[in-house]
Amino acid sequence: MKRTHLPLNALRVYDAAARHLSFTRAADELAVTPAAVGQQIRALEDHLGVVLFRRTSKGLELTPEGSAGLDSLREGFLRFEESVQAMQAGQASDRYTIAAPREFYAQWLAPRLAAFQAENAGVRYHFVGDENADFTESNLDCAIRLVDGPGDLEGVKLAPACRVTVAAPGAPDHWIGWDGATLPEEADPAIVVGNPGQALSSAIAGMGRTVLPQLLVQDALDDGRLEAIAGPEDAQRSYWLIAPRPQWRQKKVKALAAHLAR
Repeated sequence: MKRTHLPLNALRVYDAAARHLSFTRAADELAVTPAAVGQQIRALEDHLGVVLFRRTSKGLELTPEGSAGLDSLREGFLRFEESVQAMQAGQASDRYTIAAPREFYAQWLAPRLAAFQAENAGVRYHFVGDENADFTESNLDCAIRLVDGPGDLEGVKLAPACRVTVAAPGAPDHWIGWDGATLPEEADPAIVVGNPGQALSSAIAGMGRTVLPQLLVQDALDDGRLEAIAGPEDAQRSYWLIAPRPQWRQKKVKALAAHLAR
């Protein structure tokens, strides 16, 4: 059965005007002008072919036609709200599905998520190992990626884009290369690995030197497992917390982003 087109915005205005019996107070509630309320009511009356309000010496009052549909209308708005709550149930404010690089999770993200959990009792996490996972297929709230910027997504940079050349104390003068690494032109890697995490593990094991994002290696520098051979220096890529715009509108995503970026 073909559904009748419903002018939902005008019906919401009609509901507010009927409750207040005042276009001015309805306008205040809806954050619009009284003239806009009047225009919506007139358009709704034209659409329905009935008069909904009349002006009297005592002010605005509903016509019998205007009163006839109010109870059903308000019940309908309640059903809309219930429907929206049902659709949002899978995105509970205390549950996060996050995709992040494994090495970044281990070196930087995990302790900060633990702190966020301690500040927000009841928070639960589900982690996806592939930071490039599809948001829809994996039902992600957000992802962390080492990228130039958020691209078509919304995002916040977790730290300035800096890189540093590192090696373990006493490591041989061998270069460790990885996909996406920016090594000196004269570098001839003796070891080539697939990602920054493997390069970090290789450097900590004393296999040579490599260039990595400062955010990834900072803890290892602080505790002496690695030494800075050169840098830090400006880089093109940094770790970003990213999400599509609908996810980014969620208060929980904004709260997590604010915690991680501070």
